[in-house]
Amino acid sequence: MTASAPRAHVARAAAALAAGMGVGRFVYTPILPLMHAQAGLSAAAGANLATANYAGYLIGALAGALAPALVRSSAVLRGSLLLLTATLAAMPFTHSTAVWGVLRLLAGTASALVFVVAAASLLHHLRGHPPHLPGWAFGGVGAGIALSGLLVLALRSTADWRDAWWAAAALAEVLTVGSWNLLPEQTPTVPATKTASTARAYRWFGALFVSYTLEGVGYIVAGTFLVAAIGQGSPGLLGSGAWVLVGLAAVPSSALWARLGRRWSRPGLLLTALTVQAVGIALPALTGSTAAALGSAVLFGATFLGVSTLALATGAHLRFPRSVALLTAGYSVGQIIGPLTVAPLLRHGYHQALLLAALVVLAAAAAAAVLRIGFPHHVVAAEHAVPVRQR
Repeated sequence: MTASAPRAHVARAAAALAAGMGVGRFVYTPILPLMHAQAGLSAAAGANLATANYAGYLIGALAGALAPALVRSSAVLRGSLLLLTATLAAMPFTHSTAVWGVLRLLAGTASALVFVVAAASLLHHLRGHPPHLPGWAFGGVGAGIALSGLLVLALRSTADWRDAWWAAAALAEVLTVGSWNLLPEQTPTVPATKTASTARAYRWFGALFVSYTLEGVGYIVAGTFLVAAIGQGSPGLLGSGAWVLVGLAAVPSSALWARLGRRWSRPGLLLTALTVQAVGIALPALTGSTAAALGSAVLFGATFLGVSTLALATGAHLRFPRSVALLTAGYSVGQIIGPLTVAPLLRHGYHQALLLAALVVLAAAAAAAVLRIGFPHHVVAAEHAVPVRQR
């Protein structure tokens, strides 16, 4: 790469992740209260639509794990971005929850494929570059969250839920154009370096997999219902504003956690990030104050991408085969389990669901603590050579 090429690569990957994750997946969070109020969507149906999206995400992640050629395809990336944009634009054309479920399923599949292609591209093409570069690329997810949240916030008083979906589709289209020429991962020409002990590598990766899967369970409950929970306790614009704050806090978080990973143990940082995130998720359930809502948004935004950054970097550090796709698959299984687990609690509001999510994230932190035992920090000689991240 030339001197400017890494930054151009980062910009394209950031645009892809902003479209695929920040808009394609997470715009549902600020639109959900509008659909409750204007489209007659019940809390249970809202949880089911979220589950459909996460099921689609699992399908896409498994496809990436089972067919590595998909992860190295520009056609897959471009087709997924176009499909995602189309599903967003189609949401306002029906009131059928069944059709919405199919659209969110397709959107989840497309989002996962965008993510694994972009993440693998970053891990491949930016190897040997400073770790904050891929960190900024993953920050594109936060930028997409903030931009889509601002769109919904701006439309809230003058438009309805249909306009919000169409605006999200337009934003995804713009970001798709910006990411169109992203160069995917190339086919490996040399075998990957093996760890010192295969059995121990499986043990370490197993602990990482459990931690990241549990994180998928806990984080997605907050990622789906945080705006509705804050709005329930503080009517007005606070919920949507808090979601914008989540996105803004997420933008620099991956780069920051990646930098910290050069000086401190990644498993230790993962434990720290998960503990902080659990506190952030629990805050709105413990108190309905404005300060708690804003603090929750900052803590959640500053950690959920960081956790993904650290988890994927740790998988790459262990040189575990197809670690990105496998971890993403576990993460997506967790995201299916999360809404289903809390659905019975939603009839009492969102606070109990958030408390349960916080406990699950603490369990993820406990698994990260197990990962620290005997972790092979020496496996990769040049720490700066291992980049980052997901969603």
